[in-house]
Amino acid sequence: MKNYVSLKNSKEFKNVYDHGRSYANKYLVAYVLENGTDITRLGISVSKKVGNSIVRHRMTRLIRESFRLNKENIRTGYDIVIIARSGLKEKGYEEASKAFLHLCSLHSII
Repeated sequence: MKNYVSLKNSKEFKNVYDHGRSYANKYLVAYVLENGTDITRLGISVSKKVGNSIVRHRMTRLIRESFRLNKENIRTGYDIVIIARSGLKEKGYEEASKAFLHLCSLHSII
């Protein structure tokens, strides 16, 4: 069973931005907000300033894969918004995963 869904609309993202806590590292910024359910919702944002659509989609896939492979270790009941920084575009899965796990540990959700 899938125990996470995606944040879809801008109202959901704005709620996390306004009320959630944020931490950042060299490659990612993470906003986390408790949602009061047993489902973890993930939203990923990659700006056009980072690169063209191919680069942005690749970064999105890296972040989503990092989440998917580590979702058993992440506590449920949170809305998570991940913002990719331009430094991630030359990096691979290893760096993306390390950056994601680092932010999860800062938020104490892992």
